[in-house]
Amino acid sequence: MTNPPDPATDAETVLDVRGLACPLPVLKANRTIRDLAGGSRLRVLATDRAAVPDFTAFCRETGHRLISVGEEAGVYSFVIRRRQD
Repeated sequence: MTNPPDPATDAETVLDVRGLACPLPVLKANRTIRDLAGGSRLRVLATDRAAVPDFTAFCRETGHRLISVGEEAGVYSFVIRRRQD
């Protein structure tokens, strides 16, 4: 038997910061993730290569979980799960 979907953890918010340079992608993601419920996912789309180490450090320092990192045609996709408070 499977559990019913949990909107708090199954929802995914998308933040498109393509074209913005460091540190703006992380700053905008931080502002957005603060408004999400604990356990919610945030997908960030970015084109700045520096976003890869930036989001890795951001998650390590804030306690959020970096679920996945991908790149396709120069667009980086980061999925972050907001920590439970």
